[in-house]
Parts: sequence; C-alpha cells; structure tokens
Amino acid sequence: MAHLLEPLTVRGITLRNRIGVSPMCQYSSEDGFANDWHLVHLGARAVGGAAWVSVEATAVEARGRISPADMGLWSDAHAEPLGRIARFLKAHGAVASIQLAHAGRKASTSRPWEGDRPLADDEGGWQTVAPSAVPFAPGWRVPRALGSNEIHGVIAQFAAAAVRARDAGFEWLELHGAHGYLLHEFLSPLANQRTDEWGGSFDNRIRFALELTRAVRRVWPERLPLAMRLSCSDWLPGGWTIEDSVALAGRVAKEGVDLIDCSSGGIAPGARIPIGPGYQVGFAEAIRKSGMLTAAVGMITEATHADEIVRNGRADLVLLAREMLRDPYWPLHAAATLRHPERVPVPPQYQRAFGSGTPQGPRS
Repeated sequence: MAHLLEPLTVRGITLRNRIGVSPMCQYSSEDGFANDWHLVHLGARAVGGAAWVSVEATAVEARGRISPADMGLWSDAHAEPLGRIARFLKAHGAVASIQLAHAGRKASTSRPWEGDRPLADDEGGWQTVAPSAVPFAPGWRVPRALGSNEIHGVIAQFAAAAVRARDAGFEWLELHGAHGYLLHEFLSPLANQRTDEWGGSFDNRIRFALELTRAVRRVWPERLPLAMRLSCSDWLPGGWTIEDSVALAGRVAKEGVDLIDCSSGGIAPGARIPIGPGYQVGFAEAIRKSGMLTAAVGMITEATHADEIVRNGRADLVLLAREMLRDPYWPLHAAATLRHPERVPVPPQYQRAFGSGTPQGPRS
C-alpha cells in the first residue's frame, strides 16, 4: 500500500511525495499581480519539502475576485510574475499548481482582516454575477444573473487563463468548484434557481462544470494533470451532497479531470459543520472508491494521521493549509516523525540545522 512519502504519478507528472500545500488566498495582490510576498510564501513551502504547491484562487476576470487584493490571470501581463514563482517551485523539487477561480456572488468583499464583508461601490466594490439573482446572505449584494452567452464567455475566460498558466510554466491546474464560488453556485440548488438549460435538474446544474472542463482540457496539455476542487457537501438541507459529488466526479473524469480535491461548505451561512481533525476525509474516501484519484484536506496536522489517510487508501494526496502556514517545513518534520528522513531531503543550505552535514560555527 502507498504511504505519505511515496511518489505519485498523474499523467506525465510525478510528485516526490503525497504532501501538498493547499491553495490559500493571501489577499496581497495589487490589480491581480503576484509579487515578492507570493514568491517567498510559496517558495518556502517548496524548500520545505512539499511535493505539490498551489497558487491561491486566481481570478479569470477582474469581477471574479473575492476581494480587490486577490490574484488574477485575466491578462498576459499577469503571467510573467507567476512564471517566476512556477520556475522557483520547480527548481526546488515541487510541482507548481495554480487554482483558477471566479468568486461569483461572493466577490467584491473586503480582506478578512478588514472585516470580511461586502464592499460598497464607494469602497471599491463592484456588481457581482451568479447563476441566479440570489444574494449569498442578507446584506450582501444581489448578484446579476448571467445570460447564457455570458456563461460561455466566462468559460472562455477560464480557458484563456489556462493557456496563460501553461505558458507560465505551471504543470498542474485546478478548477475551483467549492466554497460557494461561481462553479459551486451552478452546482448547488441553494444558489442555482435557473429554469433554463443551466439549472433545475442535476444534469443541467452540472452543465457549467462539464463545459468548463471540456474547454480547459482542450487547451491544457494532455500530459499535465487537471484537478477540480469540490465542496462535497453543502451541509444544508436541500443542498449539494456527497452523492452528487460522486456522480459529478464520474462525469468530469470522462472529460479529463484526474483528481478531485475534496473540501466542503461555503454555499450559504448557517451550515452546521462537524469540524475536527480530518473531518472531510470521508468525502475523499467515498469519491476514491468510485475510481477517481482524490486529495484530502481539512484540519490534518499530524504526520501519522496524514500517513494513515494514504496507507488506508482513503486519499491519494494530503493537502495542508493552516498547518503549512505555521510550519513551512512540515514535510521535513513529517519525514523525521515517520522515521524516513531520507525521503524528504533537506536543502544543503539548511542541513546544519537538521542534523546533517558537518557541524559548523556561525558564519557571516
């Protein structure tokens, strides 16, 4: 049975272990551009031994940003600084991934440490869009329902961003279909109240996901993996369920998705989520049983727990978020805890701090 420190090959890409850095918004961009903060933030995790390092939710159009400080890839100019990050990650042994996203009705908000609230027009806010003119919560903007031609336009923007990501050197692409953002809004009957071909029945609600996957897979190289993050349950009556997620996974697999990144929630306030260590792992396990590769994420902090998830076939990849913020070198420490430090090599520049190499006194 595979274990946490074993390589994983997906299409033409091999991860050096099963440890990944989950996409985490930094809310530190200006006009959508990556900068030195992102290079250091992501680069440190590659140096720390992670096999898969993902850039945060990256908007395919300006109005698809969660906040004005979000990352973007809606122009060729955005690709250059992102390419610098991709090159650094690859040089230090990690596969560079990027998550393409559109925030839909949850766009136009402040940064979390500035209130995490909808922005008014005079604060730099903008009109949001969604499948239906239903706000996320009381007091939020009422989004404008997208017309069918506009939906195809958004799909085209995802494909154009995928081309830019490809040209910038990324070797793994993830489509963000979770946490109440646009793709998730189409999937969930709590947000999608359309009566045309984009809403109503299950087949109609997943149409956006299928057409988006087809459009991106046409331009994304065959040898490179394509993943999709899903909120596998809305945790609300009448919402999207794990059964829906299993069914969708089978459909997008036929269109070229290789792995489902299993998260949950975010479609509406009031969900009662039983949060605890590994609380979403069951979703990854259920989808994996259908034959799809999966990634588990959510309050996984201990090396032994992460290893158990992989060893018992519950997921193929384990993603860490907050724990990676606390410890960029978690993979190095995990390898030591699991008594196989040789499987996550220490960079030579850091060996004197990890008990490797010749002891030396202070220099410089």
